[in-house]
Amino acid sequence: MSDQAAPATGPLVTGSEIARLAGVTRAAVSNWRRRYEDFPAPSGGGASSPLFALAEVQAWLEKQRKGQEVSVEVQVWQELRAAYGEDMIAGLADVAELLSEAHGRRLPGLRLPREVEARVRSLAETERPVDVVNALTERFADAVRRAGSDQVTSPRLALAVRHFAPPLPPGATVFDPACGIGLLLLSVAGQTGALCRGQEADADSARLARLRAALSSMPDTRIETGDSLRDDRWPGLRAELVVCDPPVGVTGWGREELLLDPRWELGTPSKAEGELAWLQHAYAHTAPGGHVVIVLPASVAYRKAGRRIRAELVRRGILTQVVALPPGTASSHALPVHLWTLRRPGPADAPPATVRMVDLTANDPDGSLAPRPEQIVDVPSIGLLDDMVDLTPGSHLQAVHRDYSGEFTALRGDLEEQLHRLAALLPQLRPGTGAGSLDGATAGVAELLRAGLVTYEGPEPVSASDQLDTDYLQGFLRSPANTRRATSASGTYRLEARGARIPQLAIEEQRRYGAAFRELTEFEATMRAVSELSRRLAELARDGLSSGALAPED
Repeated sequence: MSDQAAPATGPLVTGSEIARLAGVTRAAVSNWRRRYEDFPAPSGGGASSPLFALAEVQAWLEKQRKGQEVSVEVQVWQELRAAYGEDMIAGLADVAELLSEAHGRRLPGLRLPREVEARVRSLAETERPVDVVNALTERFADAVRRAGSDQVTSPRLALAVRHFAPPLPPGATVFDPACGIGLLLLSVAGQTGALCRGQEADADSARLARLRAALSSMPDTRIETGDSLRDDRWPGLRAELVVCDPPVGVTGWGREELLLDPRWELGTPSKAEGELAWLQHAYAHTAPGGHVVIVLPASVAYRKAGRRIRAELVRRGILTQVVALPPGTASSHALPVHLWTLRRPGPADAPPATVRMVDLTANDPDGSLAPRPEQIVDVPSIGLLDDMVDLTPGSHLQAVHRDYSGEFTALRGDLEEQLHRLAALLPQLRPGTGAGSLDGATAGVAELLRAGLVTYEGPEPVSASDQLDTDYLQGFLRSPANTRRATSASGTYRLEARGARIPQLAIEEQRRYGAAFRELTEFEATMRAVSELSRRLAELARDGLSSGALAPED
């Protein structure tokens, strides 16, 4: 099979879409590409995400008897991709707009090709319009899941937000200030019957979100278009629940023009802390007693620049919970994300004394979201207000659930064992006669290399002859005399064996010296292990004593 890209002649499909066509896994498609020389070459895309001509793939599947009948939905999706390319959100919005109109005339402004429009209308004759749009939207969400997207919240993440969001009172309002195509907002509000309010900077994404809400029988949904931070279209809105999956890593969020904005009641975020600007924007739109559930990168929990704002969240009793989600929840890669839950206190509310930390990072992203007891800890607020204000759940759970006594006993046993072993490793040495001295007859390692008695297997030379012992050779390479030869005027040591010399001794004597050098090498390695064990043991003991987990014996 050739990976030479061929020019595209029609709709293009990804490996995932080929798998759907054939009813197999993506791994099977990857195997076909490796095993079959006649598998179609990529017609576009990149090395990591190639695209293939649909017609060529269908012909190959038919030839190999691996094909299935292509559904109308798949045909619509493939033709949309061919027509809209990277602008698939506009294509999905055009399909939704077409299906949201009761009349059958063609709408002005739609870019849908005539053949795609005909297929969409045909599909809507057998399926509900909302199901057609949702199915195509799910395909789009799956296609962008690997790289992530500011307009698309993964289904796993939407499920997690829904799971950890507090219950809503009747008639409540749910607001999403960065709603994208509406996946998070409609998922949360649709389960509760709450009123939907949203804002999105991308016009096509906002249009698709509005149309999906209308098709889903959520008529009291209003989604405005505009940049929420620079152009807030909901200045008077106070919602019972604000959900947000904001853009990540955006430094140009408008700090300079928003320095005196009243939304920064916890502190003005730095240019690098755009996520904390979104957090405060969401909090500004929260009604008394209402909540914010916001998705944040794990680094927001400990970055130095956001320390002051984190401290204010804790000090005022606004932050109630941080959940570290399983890797892969936000997208297919392993970047960790957190869910922070905030609550705007009511007039008579006393600030909570603790912040709940939940660590699900060891869980399967498709598994249960219900934390086990050992994955939860309620940390006193005062304990979070140190120099770091680290809100990473894992760091607090480890301190609480750590078995200090068991770990101390095990480490102490390891240290005692290593100390006993250390004494036995030191070789027995007697006064020497000078036979092994470099002041006597010696041979240069360079000469031994030329004679073929020494070779290199890795960074150090080894014996290539039964007349030379490797341990003897390497032991003398580290002798003070050879070390001085390999040390530069600046004091830098670099093992340079070619200029070294070793004493000329019979092989039996070499082996005796080699055994002693070998024991010394093992002795040094054990010394290093003892040193590391001692450091860990002292650190554990000091931490345990100061935290109350350990106590001195009577």
